[in-house]
Amino acid sequence: MSSVAVDTTRIRNAWAGRISGCQLGKAVEVLSVTRGREALTAYLRQADALPLRDYVSLVTGTLVEVTGRESCRGQFSRSEPDDDINYTVLALMLLERHGLAPSTQDVARAWLQLLPAGATWTAERAAYRTLLQNASELFAQGAPPGFDLAECARNEYSDWIGAQIRADVYGWTCPGRPGVAAGLARRDAALSHRGDGVEAAAFVAAFAGAIPAASRLDEALDVASRHVPRGGGVFEAVSFGRSLVGVERAVEKIHERYAGLPPVHALNNLALVVWALLSHEDDYSAAIGEVVAAGWDTDCNGATVGGLWGLSGRPIPEHWTAPWQGRVAVTLAGVGELRLDDLVGRTVTVAERISTAV
Repeated sequence: MSSVAVDTTRIRNAWAGRISGCQLGKAVEVLSVTRGREALTAYLRQADALPLRDYVSLVTGTLVEVTGRESCRGQFSRSEPDDDINYTVLALMLLERHGLAPSTQDVARAWLQLLPAGATWTAERAAYRTLLQNASELFAQGAPPGFDLAECARNEYSDWIGAQIRADVYGWTCPGRPGVAAGLARRDAALSHRGDGVEAAAFVAAFAGAIPAASRLDEALDVASRHVPRGGGVFEAVSFGRSLVGVERAVEKIHERYAGLPPVHALNNLALVVWALLSHEDDYSAAIGEVVAAGWDTDCNGATVGGLWGLSGRPIPEHWTAPWQGRVAVTLAGVGELRLDDLVGRTVTVAERISTAV
C-alpha cells in the first residue's frame, strides 16, 4: 500500500467522530465498567435510549448522575476532558515536535511535562510511577536514560486497553502507510504496555493508516491485520469480531468468548470495535451507538469506532457535533481548551510534513 494525499475532510471527520464517540461512552463508562452490561442496558432502557443513536439522557438518582452527568444530553456545551482525547492531542504534539522519529523516551518526557498523573489509569499510572522515580535520569541532557524504560511496562495492566486508545493520530497522519503508523504506535505503546497491549495499538494505527487508501473497511482491515502477528491474541480478536458481522447475538458471543478478561482489556474491547465498525460501515450513529451499548470500556470504544469511521470521509451527523460547538477540553499542562478547527489544521500540517519522509 502506498501513501495517499492528505485529506482535510477525512481528518476533520476523524477528530469529530472520535470526540463525539468518546462523549457518548463517557456518560456511562463507570456504570459499564463497575456494574456490567446488564446494569448498562437497564439504565439505557430507563433513559429510553435504546437503540442508542444520540447522547444519553440523564436519569437522576443513578450512578450516571454522579459519574457521567457532564456528558449526558443537554448537560454540556463542550467535549468534557477525557484521557482518550488527552492522548490523541498528546500524540499530535509528539508528531509536531519529532516528526516520524519520536522515541519511547520522547513519549516518557512528554508525559512528565504535559500529562497530569491524576489523569492516568492502570498501565499508564503504573508506568508514570516508575517514571517519577527516575525523572532526573530521564532528563539528563544529551544522554540516554540511566534506567531501562522497559521497567515502566512491567506492570499487571500491560495488555489492557491504554495503548490502544493512544494510537489513532499515528494512522491519521500516515494515510496509505499503515506500517509506518504501526511503528509509531509501537514506540508509544512500549512505554506502558507489552504483548497484546502493544499489538492492539499497532493494529488500530495501521487500520487508521489503511482506511484512506481502501475502498471499503474490509479491505483496510485486511491490510491492518498484516501488521500484527498472525495467530496472536490481537489477530484472533480482530478475526473473531469480523466473523460475527450479521450474526445473531453477536455481542453476547463476544462477551461469552472473553468472559474471563477484565472489562478494560485490549482484546475483548478490540473485538467489539471491529464488529461494530464492519456491521455499521454506512451509519455512524449505529456504529458508535451499538459499540457503547455493548458495554465494557464504553468511552474508549466509542472514541476508537468514531475516529476510524470518520476516516471514511463522510460527515458526522450534526446532532453529534453541535452540542460541543467545536470546543475540545483536555487536561494537558498549559493547554486547557482547544478548537476543533485548530486541531484539524495542526493535524493536516503534520501529515503533510511527514508525508514525504521515509
